[in-house]
Amino acid sequence: MTEHGAVPHIELRGVAKNYGGVQAVREASFAVRRGSVHALVGENGAGKSTISKMIAGAVAPSRGELLLNGAPVHFSSPRQALAAGIAIIDQELAMVPARSVVDNVFLGSELRRGGVLRRRQQRERFDELLARTGFDLDGDAPVGSLRVADQQKVEILRAIARDAELIIMDEPTAPLTQVEADQLYEIIWSLRDSGTTILYISHFLEEVLKLSDTVTVMRDGQHVSTGPSAEETESSLVRAMLGRSLELNFPERRPCDGSVAPVLEVRDLSAAGRFADVSFDLRPGEIVGMAGLIGSGRSEVLRAVFGADRVDSGDVLLDGEPLRRPSPRRSIAKGLVMLPESRKDDGLVMVRSVAENAVMAHLQDVSAAGVIRSERQRTAVTKLLKDFDVRTASPSTPVGSLSGGNQQKVLFAKCLMGGPRVLLVDEPTRGVDVGAKRAIYDLLTGLAADGMAILVVSSELEEVLGLAHRVLVMHRGRLVANLPASEADEETVLSAAFGTAAVA
Repeated sequence: MTEHGAVPHIELRGVAKNYGGVQAVREASFAVRRGSVHALVGENGAGKSTISKMIAGAVAPSRGELLLNGAPVHFSSPRQALAAGIAIIDQELAMVPARSVVDNVFLGSELRRGGVLRRRQQRERFDELLARTGFDLDGDAPVGSLRVADQQKVEILRAIARDAELIIMDEPTAPLTQVEADQLYEIIWSLRDSGTTILYISHFLEEVLKLSDTVTVMRDGQHVSTGPSAEETESSLVRAMLGRSLELNFPERRPCDGSVAPVLEVRDLSAAGRFADVSFDLRPGEIVGMAGLIGSGRSEVLRAVFGADRVDSGDVLLDGEPLRRPSPRRSIAKGLVMLPESRKDDGLVMVRSVAENAVMAHLQDVSAAGVIRSERQRTAVTKLLKDFDVRTASPSTPVGSLSGGNQQKVLFAKCLMGGPRVLLVDEPTRGVDVGAKRAIYDLLTGLAADGMAILVVSSELEEVLGLAHRVLVMHRGRLVANLPASEADEETVLSAAFGTAAVA
């Protein structure tokens, strides 16, 4: 029971989940009050997403009891949970890329009469949802053509369209700008005030404290605490999550020798409709951050430099030599690698094993005469998993079954296996908890100290400012600022990103 004797909307009693030899959740017990925003926090692998999937019917508990409005329930599928008023917006977006935005919003809950789809009424309902949320989406656009932030909005609209009484949101603001995130907060508060319960999973602790009424902390699959968010601080949550205190600041930046010749030079790079006349360089031992609003062209520039996307004009030079007929394969061979924004779509093959993913970009190093040698692969993978602290029951485990943080570590291992000289990183800590974030920051600064040149794109301005020796700022496809760390502060960078000031 919750305060004043009210029956909880959802309650877990001794719930546990085992995956083979791995215990993802251990005897978790807590209750979620109806009409509240209840946050769930913890490190990657703490059991947050597993709990959300058990509540949403996607995963069956190994033992324990789940109660909905005080009555035991046993969901065998998400459809059953949805029929009971529970919807989930998962961290890994689930859509039909070739179908329109409208089709995806009403997927599984189409408006029909006599078996005939009521398209006009469905479009009217879609327009009402846009007006209610303030989202700007083209209902006819194929979802696969949208950027990640807009795909997230489609997921949110789908949950609202289903009139769910309990909505689970797993990292919903990760791909959003701050303006879009603030917009989402207002929607969440409006849903709460109308009686909807929100179970909110996020690694952004400041966001959790601002948004939620109650917060539950998980650690190593176990329930640690549940209490009012107003009584917590970021530091207290970190201590509960990790079982120890952790400095929330960034590792010390080691000086970079500005007199050394650049290892990477980008000259007047242009791609119609994406970016124009982008020029910058990158020196050994230097971390350069690239900031800007979503849609400013940051990720597009990284993909073009790596050779993943074609350009109309301009050059990319390594050690002064132009990259001819650029492609990811040629870039990797030259020591230029990229960690992409979406590990699911562009970085990892989720149904393949941890071992296969870790070595797939360097099969020649574990092969002979075109045949993979098991002993070579085993030796290479064992070292990579140890170096990057990947927590998995076995190298043969499908990478898709790992937590988001461990998937990200596998992605870093894959990119860095060949000892590259230049690393392009797009959103290095997306979907990663505070402990793993610090580990990634230490990794990046350590790589730079060893002489690697690193270009980091991040939507978290604090991350850019905390890591970079220099900050580049994009606005509407153009590079509008190139700032040394001593001149880069939040106000200056945001002014350039919004186009209210430009710094040469």
